[in-house]
Amino acid sequence: MIPSIHERGSETIGLIRYLYGPGTDEEHIDPHLVAAFDPLTPDPGRDPKATYEQLQRLLDQPVNALPAHRRPKKHVWHLSVRAAPDDPVLSDEDWAAIARRTVAATGIAPDGDEEACRWAAVRHADDHIHIIATLVRDDGRRPRLHNEARRAQTECRRIEADYHLRRVPTGDGTAAKRPTSSERHKAKRQGKDRTSREELRETVRRAVAGATSEEEFFDRLVAAGLLIRKRVAPSGDLLGYKVASPDDRNRDQEPIFYAGSTLAPDLSLPRIRQRWAGGDSSQSTETAPDQKDQAPASSGPAMARRRAASAVWQAVLVVDDGEDAHVAAQIAAAGEVLDALAKTSAAHTRAELREAAFAYERATRSHIQAERGHDRALRQAARDLVHSGPALGRGEDGATTAMAIDMLFFLVTTTAHWHAKKNHAQQAAAARQAAEHLRTAYRAAADTPLGTLYLRGQHLPQQLRQRQAAYLRQAVPELAEQALAEPGWFALAATLADAEAAGHDPAGLLSEAAGRRELATADSVSEVLMWRLRRMAELPADATSMPQRTTTAAPGNDRTARPWASRSDQPGRAR
Repeated sequence: MIPSIHERGSETIGLIRYLYGPGTDEEHIDPHLVAAFDPLTPDPGRDPKATYEQLQRLLDQPVNALPAHRRPKKHVWHLSVRAAPDDPVLSDEDWAAIARRTVAATGIAPDGDEEACRWAAVRHADDHIHIIATLVRDDGRRPRLHNEARRAQTECRRIEADYHLRRVPTGDGTAAKRPTSSERHKAKRQGKDRTSREELRETVRRAVAGATSEEEFFDRLVAAGLLIRKRVAPSGDLLGYKVASPDDRNRDQEPIFYAGSTLAPDLSLPRIRQRWAGGDSSQSTETAPDQKDQAPASSGPAMARRRAASAVWQAVLVVDDGEDAHVAAQIAAAGEVLDALAKTSAAHTRAELREAAFAYERATRSHIQAERGHDRALRQAARDLVHSGPALGRGEDGATTAMAIDMLFFLVTTTAHWHAKKNHAQQAAAARQAAEHLRTAYRAAADTPLGTLYLRGQHLPQQLRQRQAAYLRQAVPELAEQALAEPGWFALAATLADAEAAGHDPAGLLSEAAGRRELATADSVSEVLMWRLRRMAELPADATSMPQRTTTAAPGNDRTARPWASRSDQPGRAR
């Protein structure tokens, strides 16, 4: 149940005409009254003799009874209450009871108060009602509406429990504005999954991801095909912007523009500029990727994904133990990496990555102000992903996509835990939803490279696998038997052999990989360790072109052949 208090108005008749009218795009179906302050209130929707003007005069009577100089300029109060998309369709009687509870909770018409404000609840769709009230009581006084939005939220949580509806997390005022009913109906008629508002928000987010200047940001919007209007001060300074889709037009066939701030609070031009301003801040050592994890510079999609995985891993450590302002910056910048990855990944993972980025967007904002500059590594990773171009769905591109997704799953899951500890209910729920989409995307990206490594591990000499099992028991004794029983063990065994052939100490790498963060919650301990090792040892992620090599049980004797040609890494399995 989602209550929304709209901006107060000055014309009761105008809102009544809208509520009983066809709607902006003919989406209002059977508008009618479900409840009101007086059972005899006329209903222009069901009574052919009732008029809009009769309802308006009845509601406005206490206002008009006051001397003109005492009448409030904005006397029209408007609240909509909407059911969640997967809730059952409620009856008129149910909505009437919900309306009475809501006006009582907000202070419009407290229970038992016979001198309260006049109000009416109109239903013109299955999933919501609108409540209109006039803000002068019958005794001429003004209602007490302090914190009415919060009180409406609290009452809706009780209504959800009483009617066994979906429990919607309580908001904190940092969410993006929800699409209106008319916007949703318009999208449905056009066969679109999302409204123009939502599509524009996604496009603007992607344009921001990794951008470093206004010029680059607006160039990306133009390249995406959007129409742009800039708000310029008399001094010539740019104050803001609006965007529109060329095919989203009103009845007069004019483009419908949305200001950045109305798409999302952090997409206003001043808030976007804060990201760029943070680039001059000194980066703390805790956010800088360590040299061992730093891959050589490259402009290709595979290397950009490998570097993104390293930056994301460092962000996990900050979210685990960092200061709140630093954590908020990492969480926000992770959204840019998700947008960039979704934009540049292959078709078989793109849809789930897009859904993950769409869901995670809500987790990027809270009342904890981000301290920009500490997110430079993630923002650079997003920039590298965008500038590296589209990735293939196979080979090193595909395998490193899986690696990056795995690290992002870890970060998003850690983000959900952090928000939950801060009692950020909506943000925690959004992060958990994004994690599920990442889990699906990871499996699509990882199955092929994992299968190749699995087969290679199966064909290793038994004595060599036994030695690697000993390394595992030494490094993670509490989880070793679990890892050895998993299908991913063979891929981990192949990775240990590759690391040893490349001159690394397998036991040392395993100890370092296992010590960086607990593994007890992993779906597959062996996969997690495998991807960490391949990233830390700079081993290729794709093994399809790896030449077969002869190995013996003696340590170091299989170093005659080095791991397969550099292609890119895969991530450990989602946790």
